[in-house]
Amino acid sequence: MARRKYSFNSEEFHPMQLTSADIILRQQLEYSISRYFYEACDRTIQNLLSSCRWYVTIHASAMTLVIECPDQVTNWRILQKIVPMGSLLNKIVSSAKIRVCPPEGQGVPFEMRVDELAVYRDMA
Repeated sequence: MARRKYSFNSEEFHPMQLTSADIILRQQLEYSISRYFYEACDRTIQNLLSSCRWYVTIHASAMTLVIECPDQVTNWRILQKIVPMGSLLNKIVSSAKIRVCPPEGQGVPFEMRVDELAVYRDMA
């Protein structure tokens, strides 16, 4: 049996340049997921999120919910609700992460993948 030889154009290995339409579509997707997530949250989580800067970002097929906390008390309360938030996010997309950022200069962000939820449920 003869072997086939394949040749690849080196340009095929470079990422495609995003068009403005791609950027707009990604922003609309991020907005829609944010809204869907927020509406699925209970009132307690909605109130906590309302006191923070938070957003959804999508890069290279991985979605991240970023929550920037204004103070340490809010940061602690958000961390206490990370399992229910992760469960909601996991219903939307299984390859998501949550990143909780404390106030600037007051610690390092905590990051959790939603497929790690079982570990955190056992600790809660």
